[in-house]
Amino acid sequence: MCDYKIIADSSCELPSSLKEDKRFALVPFRMEIDGVNYKDNSSLNIKSFLETIKASKTCPKSSCPSPDLFLRQFDTDAKRIYVITISSKLSGCYNSAMLAKSMYEEEHDDKDILVIDSLSASGGECLLALKAMELEEAGYDFDEISVRLNNYRDHISTYFVLDNIETLRKNGRLSKLRALAATTLNIKPLLAGKMGDIVQLDRAIGLRKAWNQMVKRIAKETENLKDMQSRRLIITHCNNFKGAVKVREMLKSCTNFKEYIIMNTSGLSSLYANEGGIIVVY
Repeated sequence: MCDYKIIADSSCELPSSLKEDKRFALVPFRMEIDGVNYKDNSSLNIKSFLETIKASKTCPKSSCPSPDLFLRQFDTDAKRIYVITISSKLSGCYNSAMLAKSMYEEEHDDKDILVIDSLSASGGECLLALKAMELEEAGYDFDEISVRLNNYRDHISTYFVLDNIETLRKNGRLSKLRALAATTLNIKPLLAGKMGDIVQLDRAIGLRKAWNQMVKRIAKETENLKDMQSRRLIITHCNNFKGAVKVREMLKSCTNFKEYIIMNTSGLSSLYANEGGIIVVY
C-alpha cells in the first residue's frame, strides 16, 4: 500500500517503467472518428488509429473523462491524491476532475486531494506527475507539495513541430490558406503552449529546419537557468522515433538537462499531433 496516488488523464504519457506502477493511474479520454469510438488506453493500436485518422475526411472528436471516472480512482487506500489534467483551455477535463473532487469531499473527509491544471499536455503532464512522485518520496507534506507543484507548473515550457497539420485544419485551429501552404510548400509550423493555449511562433521549410528553430529557442531560453542539471526534458513523438532521437541529439549538444526522456504519444496526443509530430517539454 502507498500513502499517495497520482492520477492523470490519458493525454499524459508515462515512462514504460511506471505504466504498471500502482502509484499512478490514467483516466482515459474517448475519441471518435467517422462515428466509431475509441478508448484511449493501452489496448489502442496507435498505428491503426493513425491510419484511420489519415483516411478520414471528417474532423476527429475527443471527449474528456467524466467526473465519475475520476471519482472511481479516489476509492483507494492512499491518503494523498494528486490529479493532473490537460490544459483547461484545450479540454473540459480540469472541470470534470474538480467536480469529482467536490463530489468526493461532500461524502468524505479522509483524503487530501489536489487537482492541478497542467496548462500543457502530453509530456507536460508527465513532468508534473514525476515531480509529484519525487516530492512525495522526498518526504514533503501535502501542503508543501501543492505549493511546489503549482510553482513548477508555472515554469514548464512546451514546444512542438508537426509534420501533418490536418487535424488542426479540420478543427479550425489553422486556416485553410495556411494549411494549404503548409501542405504544398512543405512548410512546418513551430508551435508552443502559452498560458495553456496553442500559439504559432515561427515556420520553416522542412522538418529539419523547424527542429533547428525549436532547438535554438530552447537553448536560448535555458542558457541562464541555474537549475538546468536538476531538470528533466521530455520528447514525445507520434510514430517518429528516429526524429525524436535526432532532436534529442541536437538538444544535448547545446543544453545540459539532468535527463532526456523519449516517449510515444498516447491516443489523444496522436490525434492532434498526427504522424511525425514531436513535442518537447521541460
